Amino acid sequence: MTSWITKAALSALVAGLFAVGTAAATWAQDAAGIEQLSGTLKKINTTRTITIGYRDASVPFSYSSAVREPIGYSIDICLQIVEDVRGELGDTVQVRYVAVDTQTRIPRVVDGTVDLECGTTTNNAERRKQVAFSPITFVSGTKLLVKRTSKLRSYRDMKGRMVAVTPASTNEAAIKALNAKEGLNIAILVVPGNTQAFEAVDTGKADAWAGDDAVLYATVAESKSPRDFSVLDEYLSYDPYGIMYRKDDPALDALVKRSFERLAQTRELARIYEQWFLRKLPSGRTLGLSISPQLQSIFESLGQPTE
Repeated sequence: MTSWITKAALSALVAGLFAVGTAAATWAQDAAGIEQLSGTLKKINTTRTITIGYRDASVPFSYSSAVREPIGYSIDICLQIVEDVRGELGDTVQVRYVAVDTQTRIPRVVDGTVDLECGTTTNNAERRKQVAFSPITFVSGTKLLVKRTSKLRSYRDMKGRMVAVTPASTNEAAIKALNAKEGLNIAILVVPGNTQAFEAVDTGKADAWAGDDAVLYATVAESKSPRDFSVLDEYLSYDPYGIMYRKDDPALDALVKRSFERLAQTRELARIYEQWFLRKLPSGRTLGLSISPQLQSIFESLGQPTE
């Protein structure tokens, strides 16, 4: 009897020591993983906070809701990336929002104030010198918003007229390039943001607003008098959007790309698109913008099943 108890006790002791050893090994592996963190993920792990830069008036991509909360297509994609960050660093990682505009968005990413910029930022070669981008989230381009009563039908009709733009935007660059190429002598009115650009056209301070087409369509749809405005057909630039984050950060870059592949393979990217462009917005209005063939191909290249 004594011998049996001794064996049982010994077995229990061995099992206990094994469990402790296993737990210690797991802890050591986790600790080693934490020690190996670098760049943005290390910053997030230390602060337990991931900071999202958002735009306050870029419907339906990134804007403030009626209760002043950031919402939109780009925001939803970023929140999916946040879930993958939490999968690696733990559920206690909190989200903090910082408002940015066309002038502050790149500096805030570069200086570390913002970890993910979730708005309407075009991925181009000049910007890639300073920051990194996710896979393409939307394919846009510069168009002109005008009042219907203006009878403006083409950018050529804008000769000698005033166009509102936001600063440091691809839209501003497109108008300047157009002036240089065709000598239209278009006057440029630089305003702080999209709200002010629309107001400039609405009040007659500007004859047109040069902006990204989807933002223009959404702004018209959300306005008090949608029938009073129109968006001209011509594209003045090509603007593929992406989520922006710090460059030379391979760990974050790999995580973002894995997030996009997951979202594509599960068709979540398509669902998020449909939610913001084909279904009713929080305002109750619908944009009715079907996904473009270019964006469809991009999603499929990321792993989205073909129809």
